[in-house]
Amino acid sequence: MMNITQVGIDLAKLVFQVHGVDARGKVVLRKQLKRHQVAVFFAQLAPCLIGMEACSGAHFWARKLCEFGHTVKLIAPQFVKPYVKTNKNDAADAEAICEAVGRPNMRFVPIKNTEQQALLGLHRARQGFVIERTAQANQLRGLLTEFGLVIPVGIRSLERKLPDILEDAKNGLSGVSRALFARLFEHFRALDRQVAELEREINAWHREDAASQRLQAIPGIGPLTASALVASVGDAKVFHNGRQFAAWLGLVPRQNSSGGKTNLLSISKRGDTYLRTMLIHGARSVLLHLKSHPDRADGWLARVATRRNPNIAAVALANKNARTVWALLAHGRDYQAGYRSVNPTAA
Repeated sequence: MMNITQVGIDLAKLVFQVHGVDARGKVVLRKQLKRHQVAVFFAQLAPCLIGMEACSGAHFWARKLCEFGHTVKLIAPQFVKPYVKTNKNDAADAEAICEAVGRPNMRFVPIKNTEQQALLGLHRARQGFVIERTAQANQLRGLLTEFGLVIPVGIRSLERKLPDILEDAKNGLSGVSRALFARLFEHFRALDRQVAELEREINAWHREDAASQRLQAIPGIGPLTASALVASVGDAKVFHNGRQFAAWLGLVPRQNSSGGKTNLLSISKRGDTYLRTMLIHGARSVLLHLKSHPDRADGWLARVATRRNPNIAAVALANKNARTVWALLAHGRDYQAGYRSVNPTAA
């Protein structure tokens, strides 16, 4: 096994499939490993290039194998799929990963450390609670409508109106219905408390991180978006420029071009849906503020908002903010409104 130079690992919960080749590309290893055997096997293997799909557990194993001196690269699953030659199975997947990791133009996913994963865990947990809270609010509002009780749209409207409804003895609610709504409302408030507590933890992390605070200076980016971006990106220098970073977030147009004719479609929506959603929602808030204060409507954003649909303007601003985020993270700069890059004059 000393001549193995490149390895592909198909990750799993219990049984891992390993495929290895030598410097000439000849297959020298096809092996199944149980979970407890993986660390022992690679600790005894000479340092080599290891590829894995960026899936559940990938960042843990990447950090673990890097400790043994290996070079580990994570690949998005959609970039591995074209290299699967036959029907899908673990051995074919491991072979495809091994082939993909050695391609010179392959794009890789940055390996996250434990702090980044912990912060992203807070974001994902908060997102889950927000979804549950919205579902519970919609259920409460829908059931109340069956009794002729209509609550205005909005989470806070529900918080204000429902206690009065529960205390009103003349609204026609039976004892069973009143008890049910009280139970559902308590569940709603428990979810709301969870969201608030997780937001406090995220904000506390944000206040301690200089990079996250620099991003907050960008209009349309708050503590939640800034912290999520810093934790997800890690080293921004893995992206060559801001456009590549925006493309990684799915904020650039898809193409259907041929024969020298360029045809741009809607945004690709690739990459992290959570980050893209946060950036676009932040852009919507900036546009709403611009609409409320027309006296401040000047510059690039005002021109875009005037001639294009609000949704298109929001995505355009989100794209611009993504490029600004890359510049601040990659070069360690502070945000400057109206900044213009200057190309060096040719000698």
